[in-house]
Amino acid sequence: MSASPLTPLDYIAAGYWQDFLAGRPIAGGIAYEAELRDCTLDESLSSLQRVDTLLSQIRRDLIKTGNWDEDALLTDERYRNLMMFLAFYAGQVLAQHWQNTPHWYGQFELRKRYPIWSLSTDDFYQHMAVLYCENNSANINDNDNINDSTNINDSASLPIFFALEPIGLRLFGHVDRPFVAVQGGQVASGLYQAVSARLPIANNYVSTITTQDNKSNVAARMASQVDLGSSSIDSNSQTVGTSVDSLIEQNITVTPADDLNRAALNKNALNEATASQMIADPLANKDLSNEQQGEIKPELSKLEPALTQTKLATSVKPSPTPEIFSQLLIELDEIERPQTAGNAEYQQARKVLDQFEQHVAKQSKPRAQINFSENHLAAKKQALLKLQEAAHVGNTAAMLRLAMYELLDEGLVIDKNAGIEAGVEWVKQAASKDDSRAQRLLSKMYYQGVGVVQDINNGKYWLEQAAQNGHVEAASLVAQWQQAQALITTQKQEQHSIKRYQLLLAVVLVVAVLILIIV
Repeated sequence: MSASPLTPLDYIAAGYWQDFLAGRPIAGGIAYEAELRDCTLDESLSSLQRVDTLLSQIRRDLIKTGNWDEDALLTDERYRNLMMFLAFYAGQVLAQHWQNTPHWYGQFELRKRYPIWSLSTDDFYQHMAVLYCENNSANINDNDNINDSTNINDSASLPIFFALEPIGLRLFGHVDRPFVAVQGGQVASGLYQAVSARLPIANNYVSTITTQDNKSNVAARMASQVDLGSSSIDSNSQTVGTSVDSLIEQNITVTPADDLNRAALNKNALNEATASQMIADPLANKDLSNEQQGEIKPELSKLEPALTQTKLATSVKPSPTPEIFSQLLIELDEIERPQTAGNAEYQQARKVLDQFEQHVAKQSKPRAQINFSENHLAAKKQALLKLQEAAHVGNTAAMLRLAMYELLDEGLVIDKNAGIEAGVEWVKQAASKDDSRAQRLLSKMYYQGVGVVQDINNGKYWLEQAAQNGHVEAASLVAQWQQAQALITTQKQEQHSIKRYQLLLAVVLVVAVLILIIV
């Protein structure tokens, strides 16, 4: 299975890690940096225990100094950076055990991919999540969601980790501030417990990165391949649509599970849960009444038998429609744009075509292999003719739907190549009319080489145009690219400064040697 294209969050995560390894504070600074370095972040599970201990210490410090204010700290860039860094690190450790590269999604993409989740834009802990295993049918020791069976659904077994949730609970959780997991059930009381619950089952293989230097090299290669300071990407780089595997070549050693004792691991997780579920801090618990403590203890008693169980993740059926077009259909429904003409024809065609798409979505095979009756195909053709009629009078929504079918070789044009050209022209025409949905689609087509020759400059241009015209996802991506650009620019400036100092030192040494020879 090919890896997904890199996202801006992937680049930011790599930038954070590279800065940390190089001894540089990340952009904007990071709280408790010295203490974080004392945790020895060697990408092991035990390092997550050390991180959890640090988070508990931070909590105690905040309470003692009277600064234990969640809303205020979430507006402090240094504390936000700390939590994001720890989330990136936890995702890295987890993905390593799945022999996978962590792949980060922002909230907009999560909404599109997993509409079953009710994500809140005001909830910092739901802003990003990591895909830690490309194989959705993988076996997961999923203990996080077993305590509340009423909230379990198929999405609970997806290899997606909202790594900010356990960090938030560790720092700010208490009786009046519960944390509910996006995927259902209780939020793990720390990163160690959360990651341990998502490890492969014991008889799987676990992968480890050979040295920290290897990880540093991975981040360095990623930074060197992407030059966001210009309008194009360096000649050695790959495009945004290129798979992660072709951009990052990690040195991974695969070793057996070393007789991993799952019972012992579950016991450690239970001890961790018992110690930290009671708000992870005795200072936070000392004012609890006996009645309140009694309400919590029965929940803890449910953990022990549950932690001895393992759960097989259910497979997620792949969509028969390419993601670039399935997202377009969602945007056509959710992003409204007033149309001056052809709206009646478009709505008539839409009703018929929506029924076709609903039928297609239920299939487990590619679109080209789905059979329809002659009557159904005739109805579809009539709907496409209605779309064409609306598109010719300037309806951009009709242009985009018609373009999708032409690009899928399901349109009115019989010749495949001619159909692709027609589809591209319809998208370009809609984009020229400042339809942000068309501009976002066109940027994806240029980035991924869909129907057009791959062109990063054009992809970047149309992404920025979509952002300027109010496309939320495009605006978010542009902002994240700018942040990644700032990180990499700073790194390059520091590297140039180091080279200048080295050159100056070499000159001084040469002069000193010459003086000694002369004297």
